Amino acid sequence: MNHLLLLEDDAALIDGLRYSLPKNGFTLDVVSTVRDALKALNPGHPYDLLLLDVTLPDGSGFSVCERVRQAKDHTPILFLTASDEETSIIYGLDGGGDDYMTKPFRLGELCSRIRALLRRSSPAFDSNPPGASGLSSGPVFIDTLSGKVRVNGQAVELTGMEYRLLCLFVSRPGQLLSRSFLLDALWDGNGNFVDDNTLSVYIRRLREKVEADPSSPRRLVTVRGLGYRWEEKEEVL
Repeated sequence: MNHLLLLEDDAALIDGLRYSLPKNGFTLDVVSTVRDALKALNPGHPYDLLLLDVTLPDGSGFSVCERVRQAKDHTPILFLTASDEETSIIYGLDGGGDDYMTKPFRLGELCSRIRALLRRSSPAFDSNPPGASGLSSGPVFIDTLSGKVRVNGQAVELTGMEYRLLCLFVSRPGQLLSRSFLLDALWDGNGNFVDDNTLSVYIRRLREKVEADPSSPRRLVTVRGLGYRWEEKEEVL
């Protein structure tokens, strides 16, 4: 059973998830403040996924996410937010979050999102061609055995989602990848559970790490109205 940490201060929601999540195959610990969450998330913590409320008595789930990512901890993070404002969602994803849900939500959808994130964080998740031990494109090299990425020989830190997105592009150079294809590859089904803004955030963050000039990308290019294409280029970034 996967072990989850819930950071939430809504007593009714806590009671509902304490009852429902174990019935769906998850164990759950609950904290209601940022302070208690940070105590629980010590090095080597046992959690497979974090459910973080955004607005809390002593701060925000965003700050917990930032602390986790600063510690090079790639545990999947799903935000629970009462706000569907684009700025709030993008802020959370930019801080290293993997997904979000807007309250109120259906339990079935929450469980599907959790399972999808857990699958994508599993070493068995296959973003790469069978038997591949490395992918390269110009100055970009992906060691698919270790999950490490180098650009011009320098190590680049990517989140789990950024890494999978990069693998999808580099393994398909020159191919037009539609937004629907990328959503389907990175999320369940046809991307019905994810706002289109989410993909835009990850594309922008990935460009910031692999492009010399993210505002004028030469490698991860936009094909207006159709999707994106990874260009094979040999020049140094």
